[in-house]
Amino acid sequence: MLRESKKKVGKSNGPAVALQVGQNVRRLRQERGVNLSDLAASAGISLPMLSRLEKGDVTPSLETLVALAEALGTNASTLLKDEVAQQSDAQLVPKGEGLEVVQRGTRRGHTYHLLASDRGPKRVFEPYLVTLTDKSEVFPEFDHPGVEFIHVLEGSLRYRHGPESYLLKPGDSLTFRGDVPHGPDKLLKLPVRMLSIIIYGGGEAD
Repeated sequence: MLRESKKKVGKSNGPAVALQVGQNVRRLRQERGVNLSDLAASAGISLPMLSRLEKGDVTPSLETLVALAEALGTNASTLLKDEVAQQSDAQLVPKGEGLEVVQRGTRRGHTYHLLASDRGPKRVFEPYLVTLTDKSEVFPEFDHPGVEFIHVLEGSLRYRHGPESYLLKPGDSLTFRGDVPHGPDKLLKLPVRMLSIIIYGGGEAD
């Protein structure tokens, strides 16, 4: 099991999650003997951005997080982990303390809070609390391995999956293949809050 590095890094101007991700990226990069420029090229991001990310000055988008994880041979959950979360057989995430992940193309009104850090070398699931608050936001489409389950807690929206669009209200659930483009289509009643759980078959996805 990977452990958090004890090596000190420079003081961060960003939020706690940014510092945590930056420390994990730097630790894994150094463990693998990869320099900054090579990792930046592999992940498809600029060298200055990677440098700022490792210092904890910026919070990466979910897409950047996934790209870095793939380049480092791990998963996004690992980059969000801290040592404390890995020392117990149970995880408690108090209200409002899930790690916030920024989605590319959603500068406002669209937040994902990761509610648990999956353990082990293979990810099995990733649970998020999603909050949508800006009706004018243009939402990108997403695709990823595995199956996704969403359950609406508050508000209402139309959610697209491939060519189909589904009306979802509080209490409604939708399960679908993650490798088909999907995402919010139209927000009908704000705010929208929903659980999103991505399930990876048998922990086979890296």
